[in-house]
Amino acid sequence: MVTSDEYRHVPTGRLALLAQRLRLVFASATTWCKLLRRYKWRRPRLRVHPSKPKDGIRSSAPNEIWHVDTTIIPLLDGTRTYVHAVIDNFSRRILAWKVSSTFDPSITAELLLNAAGSLVDEKPTLLVDGGVENFNCAVDKLVDSGLLKRLLAQTDISFSNSLIESWWRALKHQWLFLNTLDTVGKLEKLVAFYVDEHNMRLPHSAFRGQTQDEMYLDTGDHIPKALEFAKRAAHQSRMEANRQTTCLTCVPLELN
Repeated sequence: MVTSDEYRHVPTGRLALLAQRLRLVFASATTWCKLLRRYKWRRPRLRVHPSKPKDGIRSSAPNEIWHVDTTIIPLLDGTRTYVHAVIDNFSRRILAWKVSSTFDPSITAELLLNAAGSLVDEKPTLLVDGGVENFNCAVDKLVDSGLLKRLLAQTDISFSNSLIESWWRALKHQWLFLNTLDTVGKLEKLVAFYVDEHNMRLPHSAFRGQTQDEMYLDTGDHIPKALEFAKRAAHQSRMEANRQTTCLTCVPLELN
């Protein structure tokens, strides 16, 4: 019964009761589980999932695709605060952000206008999750004006909004949760610090050592070559230092 396809939809605990109802086996669910472990019986429960894209959506230039999202940060007293952000897909640069003590759906439109202040001819595609903060009159007005195009993740396209969600995880676990989050003002200062670090100081391996600002502004083309040259110089210096080092094994024995 455990390995039969006929009962593969029945959990083990209920299978024990079903076996009793069928007058086949009178044993407790604990005994069934113990026998499964002892004899390494495997339930025919292989799950068949639809294929998903292994690589996330990628743009070829700044301001082609933006991601916008909102995350909740609890303070020590249990108060909920909300962090909103817009991130560029190509450079991973945070284009606009805001901390709010209340959930205000109009903040998304405000951030998008701030992020679009430096645009010339670009009309970004905005990737969003479902939610009132992304589907409201203010955001609809921006979309209708032709400033940007809005796509609902995993509905209009098969890709998810995982790029900004990945940044949320880094923001929280690499920085925010290492500090005392007691006031909205403290949280705002911490987010401001991390955004500056992320954009201007912390290099990204996908960009071969360039920062997010350098990718967005196209000012870091020399960085990968400089790092490669320094790496080779350090390797050569290390080899020369190792060759000059001797040990007792290599010292010639003196004949008496």
